Amino acid sequence: MRKIRFCPLVIASVLLGSPALAEAVPPPVQRGGPILQIPGLPAVPLPPGTRVFGPQGPQSSQVPARPAAGEPKSSSRAPKAEPPKVEAEAAMPVGRQRILDELFQRLGRTRDSDEAQGISGAIERVWMRSGSDTADLLMERVSTVMAAKEWPLAEELLDRVVEIEPQWAEAWNKRATVRFFHDDLSGSMEDLSHVLKLEPRHFMALVGMGVILEKSDREKDALRVFRRVLEINPQLEDIRKKVDKLTVEVEGRDI
Repeated sequence: MRKIRFCPLVIASVLLGSPALAEAVPPPVQRGGPILQIPGLPAVPLPPGTRVFGPQGPQSSQVPARPAAGEPKSSSRAPKAEPPKVEAEAAMPVGRQRILDELFQRLGRTRDSDEAQGISGAIERVWMRSGSDTADLLMERVSTVMAAKEWPLAEELLDRVVEIEPQWAEAWNKRATVRFFHDDLSGSMEDLSHVLKLEPRHFMALVGMGVILEKSDREKDALRVFRRVLEINPQLEDIRKKVDKLTVEVEGRDI
């Protein structure tokens, strides 16, 4: 089985079963990168070159920044946006934080799949609002461009969004999606790591990270991430099936 090579740097909402996932055939992952620490999850080693963002700023294994769309591969540029050195809780308005806390509590308690789907939708609607009219307007444009699969333009717009609102987790999440479908798996993983620093409960970012880890033959790490998804959103049946499958592959079948 061929493994993924993560290029210079490490889906937001990567959809399970998407044809694009099946078509992506990246080359072998390298070991020895930085470690991603997510509350409630064991440490996840990331590939070399991954930039992990956190309260102390970005940490990298000194790999050149990813070229802009249309820019020659050999050229280098400064990172688009350096997130402020603050904790996610300090950056999120109190009212919005309270709403999300209540929704996540309900999501973790419910045993009804339809109710869970409704709560998940409510959480995602909260995530989609930045509090900035300019950023929200740009994100509407991004949605249109993504629907047309114009990935370079979508990424250019999202570069601007994360500059305007660097503490908006969903902006980084959307850019992770775009980078994935634009065959930049390293960039996608990098953005996902930042989403999870801002919002550790972002179950769709965790799903995307699990998918990338699984495709890079890191089943054990993928299993940990998918299990964390179910701790947050227990009614995701597709993820439960993945956990069952990976548990057999990683830990063996009980006799």
